[in-house]
Amino acid sequence: MSITFLQYRRGWMTLVLLSSLAQPSYAFNLNDVDAQAKALAMHPYQQPQSNLSATFKQLQFAQYQQIHFKIDHAYWQDQDLPFKLAFYHQGMQFDTPVKINEITADGVQPIRYHADDFSFGNIRHDTKAVKNLGFAGFKILYHLDPQHNWDDEVASFLGASYFRVIGPHQVYGLSARGLAINTGEAQPEEFPRFNTYWIEKPKKGDTSLKLYALLNSPSASGAYQFTITPNANGDARVDVKSRIYLRKPVKRLGIAPLTSMYLYGANQPWASHSFRPALHDSNGLAIHTGTGEWIWRPLENPLKDPQYISFSSFAMTNPKGFGLLQRGRNFSQYEDLKDRYDRRPSGWIVPDGDWGKGRVALVELATDNETNDNIVAFWEPDKLPKRGQALRFDYHIDFSTHEQRLRSKTLGYVKQTMRTPGQTYQDNLIRKADGTIEYLIDFAGGELSQLPKGDSGIKSQISVDNNATLISHQLQYNPVTGGRRLALRIKVNNPKKPVEMRANLTKDGHPITETWSYLLNRTDK
Repeated sequence: MSITFLQYRRGWMTLVLLSSLAQPSYAFNLNDVDAQAKALAMHPYQQPQSNLSATFKQLQFAQYQQIHFKIDHAYWQDQDLPFKLAFYHQGMQFDTPVKINEITADGVQPIRYHADDFSFGNIRHDTKAVKNLGFAGFKILYHLDPQHNWDDEVASFLGASYFRVIGPHQVYGLSARGLAINTGEAQPEEFPRFNTYWIEKPKKGDTSLKLYALLNSPSASGAYQFTITPNANGDARVDVKSRIYLRKPVKRLGIAPLTSMYLYGANQPWASHSFRPALHDSNGLAIHTGTGEWIWRPLENPLKDPQYISFSSFAMTNPKGFGLLQRGRNFSQYEDLKDRYDRRPSGWIVPDGDWGKGRVALVELATDNETNDNIVAFWEPDKLPKRGQALRFDYHIDFSTHEQRLRSKTLGYVKQTMRTPGQTYQDNLIRKADGTIEYLIDFAGGELSQLPKGDSGIKSQISVDNNATLISHQLQYNPVTGGRRLALRIKVNNPKKPVEMRANLTKDGHPITETWSYLLNRTDK
């Protein structure tokens, strides 16, 4: 396994939402959708046309939020089924309709748009303009909690190929995507779009809902099957089968993308005062490599120059898992009663079968507020197919708040990373900043928690690239976690360049913790 790092100036990026093409009136399984995706890829891309009036295109976000689907109009509402559907109205950038179909034992039928299924708040509009408009996306409702008598929203499909899923006691945080194209490149990113969905009507007693989606974009098409299980042992799980076809070569193809937000945290404190100690949907990239190594890469917000993109990649063969995780579930780590970052799930990708050679990629963009998703992680395969040949990637996504399920059962893990100005003690025992940077890494759990406090066989392995000097390091027992705290202090040589660091703990020459892999972005002002 090797690591590469690249950082360069970012060009402008635009979000392109693509529309539906006319499709045959039936699709019963993934093979049927696959045939449509393959046929699409063999023809030139057709730019979709918006059917939205200026009134709805020009809505601000607060206005768009006034448009509500009437829950008592939910699809399958009166059929005593475990799942129901609600729908998103078009508006703002969601200006082209998606086709949504229902699969039953008798065949396939479209789910029709009706304006009277929505309330429009104080938005004044011509009723003729919404007569046959269409949907922007849909929500899945499911009764998660037997303690209450209403249905919970457990999944949302809205915009490009984005979808979000949550399980018991979770709130929406990070998103998944069907496909990412040219993410992290200087050229504008391409956003493939699900333009047609087919949803299987559930049966009584079902705990999963199956649906299919057709993806289309200037560079690619694809067929997807999603099986959504809102309560899989206390978490949500989505099983995904994908078949991807390229229309033309792309510079970077991202499989199983996850998109999240990181503003600040203990490893990168916020410059201005805030009552919230941390603000993020995810705070690290976790990787289980094909060779069995576990890696933890804390996220950073490259605020020093908003025009830069931070791109990291971890090369390997046949990854066993990767994801953007929210480590830390104590409310006191966030202190946010409104947005409940402590309840936002981690997203963990587990490949089904061998994915071959490639790399897990991480893109970090600068943001100065929490409304922008600035983090993307995905798998980038080494080899891409010729036109007309399918790329097949099957996997499942765990949307989990049970972090112990998303790490090694035997190795210690990085519980937290803290950054502070490096200091030395003066003769009067008062600490004084010395221009260095210190990181405190708490390793806990696994075999590490079983070793006695005074075990002198535990050693730290540390590497720092040539843009920094390791000034000092110290390993000590942490009586609170039962693990070890590693303190390392570095002096950055060129503050205009990043610094790559790695550390783990060993005993008798063997790793007993996962690998802490950190990228410190430029530190100059």
